[in-house]
Amino acid sequence: MHMTSKLAKLGLFDAMVPRYTSYPTAPQFKPEIGGAQMESWVRAIPPGGQISLYLHVPFCRRLCWFCACRTQGTQTLTPVAGYLETLIQEIEMLGQMLPDGVTLSRMHWGGGTPTLLSSGMIDELAGAVADVAPLASGAEFSVEVDPNEIDSARVDALARVGMTRASIGVQDFDPEVQTTIGRIQSFEVTRDAADMLRASNITSLNADILFGLPHQDETRIAASVQKLLTLNPDRVALYGYAHVPWMARRQSMIPSDALPAPERRLSLFETAARLFEWDGYTQIGIDHFAAPHDSLAVAARAGLLRRNFQGYTDDPAETLVGLGASAISRFRQGYTQNASATSAYAKAIQSGRFAAARGHAFAGEDLLRARIIEALMCDFEVRFDDMALRFPGATRHLAELLQSAADQFGEMVHLGETGLRIRPEGRPLTRIIARFFDAYDMSGAGHASAI
Repeated sequence: MHMTSKLAKLGLFDAMVPRYTSYPTAPQFKPEIGGAQMESWVRAIPPGGQISLYLHVPFCRRLCWFCACRTQGTQTLTPVAGYLETLIQEIEMLGQMLPDGVTLSRMHWGGGTPTLLSSGMIDELAGAVADVAPLASGAEFSVEVDPNEIDSARVDALARVGMTRASIGVQDFDPEVQTTIGRIQSFEVTRDAADMLRASNITSLNADILFGLPHQDETRIAASVQKLLTLNPDRVALYGYAHVPWMARRQSMIPSDALPAPERRLSLFETAARLFEWDGYTQIGIDHFAAPHDSLAVAARAGLLRRNFQGYTDDPAETLVGLGASAISRFRQGYTQNASATSAYAKAIQSGRFAAARGHAFAGEDLLRARIIEALMCDFEVRFDDMALRFPGATRHLAELLQSAADQFGEMVHLGETGLRIRPEGRPLTRIIARFFDAYDMSGAGHASAI
């Protein structure tokens, strides 16, 4: 049987599955876990330890039609200033509850468009964080950068407050594709932004590019990738476009009949992946590529790759605190997510309480299954020795679970003495294989295509 047919038989081209940036996934979060629980979990962070911090800025100068993030458009900084005031209040509240001596191993500003902030706002926000939890030695501070929304003053401000890595959104350089997804961004604008960042000694650059966009074909994505490679990014995320207009209404602006079929999506990914690999990049997990010197590639070689809400990471911290509207936190005890609407978020913070509106407390087999899924997503392998160290009482149950997966996926996986490994030809099925270990009901969750 041809490989494409085998992948089709196992559901690659019609399954809707999570991206597994968490387990359980966000659709499983419940309103019973809220601000009081978040406060308790923050206070339980070990003194003197390290945490990660994510700050969400949900504003954009324009709303791109392809984007499913929780954002709102603004032509002025007036609503941004009000939001920033609330966000700093939330940071100060966190500082009042954090145990002594906590530092940051990672900080990421996402959105939305964090580079919408003026240079003065950047200084103010970074200063508020530093007063609460300074960056640890060797910490990474990354910011999502819109090349259309950056200038030398803001780059200088980001460099001044310690940014070490920029993540540049590209999506695609083809003019027709850009027009159809509502994201006009020339190669020249992108190149100038990269040059500006590097001139300010922000030398670590990430880039995001999408496959599966309307009107995209192998020739067009190859041209976009080749242009991107001339910028020499240290790391690239090659994400599959998720067309979910029932969740993100702005995507209804994109004609569904212009989207590539699932089989074509696989070909688009493979075309782009080959170009990255030919240029010396290593594939990291299911959708990242990194230069050999990049910390993500180093972590992958050492078996230290992890998965969180920003995708793949080498962050060693056990706790990730998310601040801002809709931001998600991960604690040792479970997850919390802030209210998504900025009005509800602001009302909670201004009343002196955390804005967590839903979440999940780990129970039962959550941590066991979470580690299985993370190992598959990061390493394409679940090792008996690793799991025995983490879950010494679950050896027999783990063996049963892995045997069931081997029976289900046949030649796409290998079950041996060391554990379960996804074979190279089976790696497009990784999210489907991960779903096999998901014990939660997904019938009511709107997930993205498996490819």
